[in-house]
Amino acid sequence: MRKLNQRVILFALALACALARPAAAEVSEVSVARQYGIAYLPLMVMEHEKLIEKHARALGLDIAKVTWLNFSGGNMMNDALLSGSLNFAAPGFPALVALWTKTAGTPGEVRGLSGISALPLVLITRNPAVRTIADFTDKDRIALPTVKVSTQAITLQMAAEKAFGPGNFDRLDARTVAMSHPDATVQMLSGSGEITAHFTWVPYSAKELAKPGLRVVLSTEDVFGGPISSTAITVTRKFLTENPKTCAAFLAAQQEADEFITRNPRAAAEIYARLAKDATPIDELAKMIADPLNKFTVTPLNTMKLVEFMHHTGAIKVKPASWKDLFFPNIHAQPGS
Repeated sequence: MRKLNQRVILFALALACALARPAAAEVSEVSVARQYGIAYLPLMVMEHEKLIEKHARALGLDIAKVTWLNFSGGNMMNDALLSGSLNFAAPGFPALVALWTKTAGTPGEVRGLSGISALPLVLITRNPAVRTIADFTDKDRIALPTVKVSTQAITLQMAAEKAFGPGNFDRLDARTVAMSHPDATVQMLSGSGEITAHFTWVPYSAKELAKPGLRVVLSTEDVFGGPISSTAITVTRKFLTENPKTCAAFLAAQQEADEFITRNPRAAAEIYARLAKDATPIDELAKMIADPLNKFTVTPLNTMKLVEFMHHTGAIKVKPASWKDLFFPNIHAQPGS
C-alpha cells in the first residue's frame, strides 16, 4: 500500500505541474536510453509491458512510439540528451552530478527525474596476486563503463584514498579502461585480453564469480555501508517544462515496473532474458533479482556520500546542498538520501 501511495503522490505532483501551465501539444514519440545489466530491469519491464504508453493514455496523451536504445557508457548518452535527440537518459549518478554543475540555471539544465535501482557493485579480479586494491600493479587493467565519472570509477577513487592516504584518490585511475559489461565479462571468463579486473554487477558478477579463481576485491557495500543508487533517469528542464504529462507517465510507469519486479521476480527474469538475450537459466536470474540487497526504486539512496567525495576531489566545483537539488520536484516527496 505504501508503494501505491508513493506512486499516487508522484502522479499528483506531476499532474499539478501540467495543469498549472497552458495546454500545449506534447511529444507523440519518445526515446529512452539504458545501459547493460539487471540494474536497468525496470526500464526493460516498462518496454516489454508498454507501461509508458499505458500511463500516457491515462493522462490523455497518445504516445505513438517509444524508442529504446542501449549504450555501453554514459558519455554518448549524455551528449544525445543535451542535443535533444534523446528524451530520457540513464547515466551513472556521477555523470548526473557533473551535468547538473555544468547546466544549472539554463533552459537545458539536466536533473534527475528518478533513481533506477541500487544494486551492489563488485570489483572482481582474475589475478591471483591481487587480494586488495593495493595489490594492483601497472600490469593490471580494470574494466568499468566509463573512466573517472562512472559510479564504479568514483567508488574506486574513494577506496584508493582510504588505502593510499589523503590526495591519492586517483592512484588507480591510469589502470582503468572503459568497456561494456558484456565485453569485459568475455575477457574475464576467457582469460584473454588485457582486462584482469572488472567492476560490475549482476548478472555479470554472478557469471564471473562462478568461475574458479575469480574473486571479489571490493564492493560498494564496503565503501558506502549500504545500497547506493548508482544510476538515474535524467531529463532536461526544457523537456520537462514542455512535456510534464509525458514525464508523469514515465514516472508512473517506472513505479509500476518496480512493483512488478517485486511481485513477480520470475516473470521479470523472463523479460530480462528475452530483451538482454541472456542465456542464463531463468531460475538463476530470478534468484539474482529477488536478492534483498537489490533495490528497484525511484528513490535516490546514499547519493550524497558520493557527491561529497566528488566535491572533495575537485571533480565538481559547486556542491548541491541536498539530493533534492539534483532532482526535479517530481520525486521530492520520496525519502531520498
